[in-house]
Formats: sequence, structure tokens, C-alpha cells
Amino acid sequence: MKKACVIGAGFGGLSLAIRLQSAGIETTLIEARDKVGGRAYVWEREGFTFDGGPTVITDPDCLRELWALSSRDIADDVDLMPVTPFYRLNWTDGVTFDYSNDEAALRREIDRVAPRDAAGYDEFVRYAAGVYQEGYVKLGHEAFLDFSSMVKAAPALARYQAWRSVYSMVSHFVKDEHLRQALSFHTLLVGGNPMTTSAIYALIHKLEKDGGVWWARGGTNKLAQGMASLFQRLGGQLRLGEKVVQIHTLGDQVTEVETESGWKQRFDAVASNGDLMHTYRDLLAGTQRGEDMARKLKKKRFSPSLFVVHFGVEGAWPGIPHHTILFGPRYQGLLDDIFEHGVLPRDFSIYLHHPTVTDPSMAPAGKSTFYALVPVANMGKLPIDWDEVGPILEQRVLAEVGRRLIPDLEDRIVTKFHYAPPNFESDLGAYHGNGFSLEPLLTQSAYFRGHNRDDKLRNFYLVGAGCHPGAGIPGVVGSAKATAKLMLESLK
Repeated sequence: MKKACVIGAGFGGLSLAIRLQSAGIETTLIEARDKVGGRAYVWEREGFTFDGGPTVITDPDCLRELWALSSRDIADDVDLMPVTPFYRLNWTDGVTFDYSNDEAALRREIDRVAPRDAAGYDEFVRYAAGVYQEGYVKLGHEAFLDFSSMVKAAPALARYQAWRSVYSMVSHFVKDEHLRQALSFHTLLVGGNPMTTSAIYALIHKLEKDGGVWWARGGTNKLAQGMASLFQRLGGQLRLGEKVVQIHTLGDQVTEVETESGWKQRFDAVASNGDLMHTYRDLLAGTQRGEDMARKLKKKRFSPSLFVVHFGVEGAWPGIPHHTILFGPRYQGLLDDIFEHGVLPRDFSIYLHHPTVTDPSMAPAGKSTFYALVPVANMGKLPIDWDEVGPILEQRVLAEVGRRLIPDLEDRIVTKFHYAPPNFESDLGAYHGNGFSLEPLLTQSAYFRGHNRDDKLRNFYLVGAGCHPGAGIPGVVGSAKATAKLMLESLK
């Protein structure tokens, strides 16, 4: 049997390992941390379960497909629970908007908040359906290995005005500012600025509308654990707590993988689900290819980082949905500060995650689990002392949640901790502590993103957020499908 190695057990690496093992390739999946999941890590403190994220599961069919490869059912390992509304959006002027794929309920929300935009919303829906078909169904699982593949996609990209931003395109259809923000904020969930991310990402609206938004009972890490269980039942080898320190090469091929413990093994093909810069600069250190790519990557724009406050509280909060967006007083100005200026503004928007309203098992009886996430500039743009700033920002974030949703929050907190940009860098090898790999600009998408197969090392591959189509669970699972196709063509 041919042997393959996948480095990194995030959702991209897990998906790729399952596809390879299902196809009869003897696959070893190596993970530096003590649990699978990558960014979807999990902590348990005082009876509370705190998920690292991502907490929004869309397109469940792309996950079901992984089990179907071996005639199995995802329900054997994972209990997917529907979430509704998808998000409750809340602005500082008191306006709220419940966003879902319940067509009647969504229409009522639009009629209440932006009655003059009903027809414009219909036009946006048709536009989103078109870019979904072109950008996700047709191209989302394809590898862009050469520029000619980009040229072939150009007519479709031009037809849907991909050079425009999501916010610009949404604004073409609807005029109310609340609705504009409601239909454009999704790019933030994949590390993109609504003001600069290609309008192709409007496909997320269609993705959610058709497939819904889901939660894995017990936490998103349970989904990762279920994938790992499937991989191992198929005969795959999982090595946890093994930090890869070197990918060895000979000529134009990678030959073996070495870990910090001294374990070393030869493989016919190797794929990295690690951070792009970490992969080339560190794992391929001492090679010309590693040096060349690290130099090129330094010129790229990496996504912002995240500041996340995890907290467990006394009481149940049925009135707070699973996902809430607490918009700050600014939208474009705040985005400019994060993505362009690299400053830490006094105001912020918060994504509040409240899993216990869907899944009470995430907290002890009578208690609730939350996290409050604030996008922040990565450390390349914002080189501050997070040991000093972190506790201050944590208090400010909790005070805002208390002011807008839970007045006596401070007295109710049982346990809390925060996760900051340096943690993304140290735990995940994320360059500058980025949260989503390369920023999803048009000039950093498809062919201009990381290639699923390296251009020079012919048996070395990439998978995950740094590849087309990008971050998010459907994105990295799609990248695995594209990478697996290339690897199987070479290995079979």
C-alpha cells in the first residue's frame, strides 16, 4: 500500500485523512496538540465545556459525504442539532433582527426593519444563488494549480462582478443600513472585511439558506472527534501530541516526516494542514522551496486575529439565542481600524456564542456557557503586549455584554478565561496570530491562494484555510476534496 502523511488534525486535515484512508491509502494523521480539531479545540473547567470554535456549522452534506465514502452514517458519531434563528443581530440604536432560513419569519423581519427593501432583498437572493452555483458548486472543490484555471473561471467572476466587495454588492440591492450590515457581516466569520472581500462571498447567504446552521451536540470539537473516530475505524493511524519539526526532502520530492520526539517515517506523499507560513518557513526550513515561499508569504495580507472571552455563569438564559451579533456604534470605521490601521479601538462589535440554549450539556445544571469574540488586528499590524492589554479588554467586553444583555453578569460569573492573538501563534503556529490564514481578497483567492499541490515539490500538498476556497468548515472540507483528488491521482 502507498503511504501518506497528513500534518495537522483540523477539519481540513481530518477530511483529507478520511478521504485518503477510505480510498485505500495507508494514512498517518499527526497532531501536535493533545486533541484533534485545530482551531476547534475544547476546554473543560468546573463542569463547563468551552469550545474554541468554529461554532457555525453549515452545509452538513459536505460532512455527511465523508461518512458515505465508506457507506457509513454521520449520525453514528455526531449528533447535529439545528440552530434557529441563525443569528440575532443587535445594534446600539435598539434595532434587532433575527436572521434565519424560515422564509416567512425572515420576511416579517425585513418588513419590520427595512420595509422598502423587500424587492431589493429578492434581487440579492437571486444574485447569491448565482454566485453560489458558480463559486461553490462548480469551483469550490477544484484545485487552481495554474493561471489557465483562473482564466477559465474569469467569465463567471466577471459576470457576477467579483471585483466588487460584498458590502458594495449588497448596497446595490438594499438601502437600509441595518439590512446592509445583516447581509454582509458573514465574511467576518471567514476572516474577511465586508468592505473589501469579493462579492463572490455573498454565496454564504445561499449556503445557509439551503443547508441551515447546525451545532454538534457536546460542542464543535465533538464533530472533530467523530471524524477522528471514523478515520481510525477505517484503519488510519492517529498520532496525538506529536509536534512535527521537519519535512525532509530529496530533490523535488518530500521523503519523510520527523517529530520533536524523534519519531521519523518515510511517506509517498505528505500534506500539511498547518499554517502556510509555519509550513514553509519552519517545517521546510533549510530548503530552497521553504525559503522562497516564506519570502513570498511575507508579502501577503493575513487575516485579523481574534480575542475571545470564555465564561460560565449562573442561571439559564432562554431569551439569548445561540448566536448573537452585538454591533458597535461604527461599522466601516471599525473595520478600517481592524483591517487597515492596525489599532485597538475603544469601540467593538461582539459575536456572542451561547451554546447551552441549544445544548444544555455544555454547562452544569442551572448554569450557562458563553463566549464573546471580538475581531482584532493580527500581531503584524498590532504589536502590543497582550499580557497587559488582555485583562483590560476582557473586562471591557464583559461589561458591554452585561450592559446590553445580562445586567448582573459580573456577579453571575463562575469561571472565565480569554484567548488572545499570542495563543493562536503559540498553540496553532498561526503567523502573527492570524485567525483565518490569508485574508480572503480576490487577489488572494483561487489560483492566488495556497495551491493544493506545491508547484515545486511534486508529492507535497496543502489543505485547509490557506487553500481555495478558504476558511470556514465548508471551505476547508472542500479544500480536502480537491487535495485528495490530486493525491489519489498520483498515488493510485
